[in-house]
Amino acid sequence: MLVAATYFMEFLDGTALSTALPAIGSDFHVVPADVNVAMTAYLIAVAMGIPFSSWLAERFGPRRVFCTAIAVFTIASLLCAISPNLAALTAFRALQGFGGAMMVPVGSLVVLRGTPKDQLLKATAYLVWPGLLAPVLAPLVGGAITQYLSWHWIFLVNLPLGAAAFVAALRLVPSGGADRGRRLDWPGLALTTLGVAAVVVGLELFSEGRPAGWAAASLVVGLAALVGAVAWMRRAPRPLFDFAVLHVRTFRATQTGGFVYRLTIQSIPFLLPLLFQDGFGWDPVHAGLLVAAVFVGNIGIKPATTPLIRRFGFKPVLVTAAAASAVTFVGCAVLAPSVPDLLIALLLLVSGAFRSIGFSAYMNVQYADVSAEQLPSANAIANTLVQLAAALGVALAALLIRAGIAFLPAGTDHAGPYRVAFLAVAVLMLVSVVDSLLLPRHAGTQVSGRRA
Repeated sequence: MLVAATYFMEFLDGTALSTALPAIGSDFHVVPADVNVAMTAYLIAVAMGIPFSSWLAERFGPRRVFCTAIAVFTIASLLCAISPNLAALTAFRALQGFGGAMMVPVGSLVVLRGTPKDQLLKATAYLVWPGLLAPVLAPLVGGAITQYLSWHWIFLVNLPLGAAAFVAALRLVPSGGADRGRRLDWPGLALTTLGVAAVVVGLELFSEGRPAGWAAASLVVGLAALVGAVAWMRRAPRPLFDFAVLHVRTFRATQTGGFVYRLTIQSIPFLLPLLFQDGFGWDPVHAGLLVAAVFVGNIGIKPATTPLIRRFGFKPVLVTAAAASAVTFVGCAVLAPSVPDLLIALLLLVSGAFRSIGFSAYMNVQYADVSAEQLPSANAIANTLVQLAAALGVALAALLIRAGIAFLPAGTDHAGPYRVAFLAVAVLMLVSVVDSLLLPRHAGTQVSGRRA
């Protein structure tokens, strides 16, 4: 619960700020779009910090690093609140992102190391809810704080939460686990951080509609650096990551089909408001109330996900969740303004429920067959790809909308490009379906508790 609470604090803070961009821009005398650089700096810092946090946890012990991460995140929150200008806010957001990069993966490593495999399903159920609940509360919390207090309080509320989490971590997180002789793989770290940062920057440039040349160049540099990192670490004596963990079939599935699943579901909260507001011409309140049905489905189905996995096993649940999600995306593509709101809300509720089921199943199965020695590498690889999927989901949605605008004939209705985007995302989701179909029949039974 402690680790879940720190997840929630980090996820909520990362999302709620988007509602305060106009207020921050007004205070700093810049256009709201320019404030987005602070959010981008946060994303880059998180993505770059995760590989480094893996080594820190092994070198100094998870307890010390986890407590330090909470302290850095909390202090950076205070610095963000008292920032005098946009440059300072951007720098302190980057520091906050680095704290979050240590807090999230190291916290999950503490849980994974201390939980027997047959109890992992129950333990990770607590770790899933922040990622599902934070998107529901963030716009409401951020909007309310900005309107009735000021945007500074988005950061200031972290101070008592961070202090409480720090004290709890000192009492609850077990000490030990430090390897004083663990040396840092500097070439592997440099290539990995450069690669991840360049990919995230490229995706952000694409999603913001910046010149395609710069975005493409950043992506090429990033991918080249990541390829170089993999090549180096395959022959390094003490690599930053042990890529041998990818030989574990269930873990590899969560980094291939699971990656596709995550990036597609990340694109939906971006596409839906645009379809309703720009495509259908609805006001933001009308659109927001309907989009909330997705997140109601996320939370509403949550108590049933663990029983479903125990009853049917991981493979059937993963296949069904991905296939049903693809069907709901097709349903979104054929929506029209004349469809009753109740039917739209029902479709989005079902979509959110299957989104939650698939997300929970992937999070549980990915460590089912990973050994204790492989956990640090598996945890770092998984968390890095989660960050990339989040960035890629928005960038992919933006690209698909532009593709729809470019290729649809003139005079097409305003919703046309969004229909194209939803259909393309549905087709992409089928990659996840195929990957799950190739899993062994009884994959992850040590975690699910289901036997033949």
